[in-house]
Amino acid sequence: MQPTAPDRLMRMATRASVCAAAVLMIAKAVVYFDSKSVALLSSLADSALDLLASGVTLFAVRYALSPADPEHRFGHGKAEPLAGLGQAAFVAGSAVLVMVEAISRFGHPAPSADNTAGIGVMAFSIAVTLALISFQRYVIKRSGSLAIQGDSLHYSGDLLMNVAVIAALYLSANEGFSWIDPLFGAGISGFMLINAAFIARGAVGNLMDHELPESEREKIIAIARQHPKVRQVHDLRTRSSGLKQFIQMHIVLPDGISLLEAHRISDDVENAIESEFPEADIIIHQDPEGVPEYHPLGAVLP
Repeated sequence: MQPTAPDRLMRMATRASVCAAAVLMIAKAVVYFDSKSVALLSSLADSALDLLASGVTLFAVRYALSPADPEHRFGHGKAEPLAGLGQAAFVAGSAVLVMVEAISRFGHPAPSADNTAGIGVMAFSIAVTLALISFQRYVIKRSGSLAIQGDSLHYSGDLLMNVAVIAALYLSANEGFSWIDPLFGAGISGFMLINAAFIARGAVGNLMDHELPESEREKIIAIARQHPKVRQVHDLRTRSSGLKQFIQMHIVLPDGISLLEAHRISDDVENAIESEFPEADIIIHQDPEGVPEYHPLGAVLP
């Protein structure tokens, strides 16, 4: 199977993320060992975890994009939210470590002699991160990848972190403001924990087969009802797994039509939905009009 354009973009985005994290981690490490700033340490720890998380995402996306096989007939898309959970764990772990270091520094704050190099490397980090996020958002728009979304989310948080670190480095170099450095380090670690929670929430929702957004569900129902022979749509069930969506529904058709015509109508509805959801796997059940049926979930699903 030839890779599609979204597939290629997702692979490019994961490689770009790994390269960016590696470059930033090395640059920050060199400057940190000279400045000993806890705010810079928090950013260094975040970049190190970014590298690890991006590496996991790279392999997860590669696996998620592999085609279905006899053992995984629904594909391998669940690898993406699993990678998201890994990212959340990495980010949360680094946040806790930075918080501990920041708290220990509150009792012994010390101003840095010269933070010019630290400010310079953080400005460089902002430029690299902005470029990466711009590319990731383009890829997300084309693919809807959950793993890339999670990666982009914590890099977006990095932008605010980088600005905060620059402020901390500048202020902590002055007498009387040395407490700013551990304060900013603690604040940044708290922000990292919030990012981790957002990433984990999206990943768990995907793993638990959360329904597609209500706007997309309404679009699916509207498309099905556009067919003149479709009397009603009910028991719509949706979920996503990687790039694919899975859509199941019942359509009510006129009583007395032939099985062949019912099949043709279902094909027409399926093709219309696929035009809006090209990666979807669609299953349609036909119900004859006027025949009562028992559906356990009918009371909560349209």
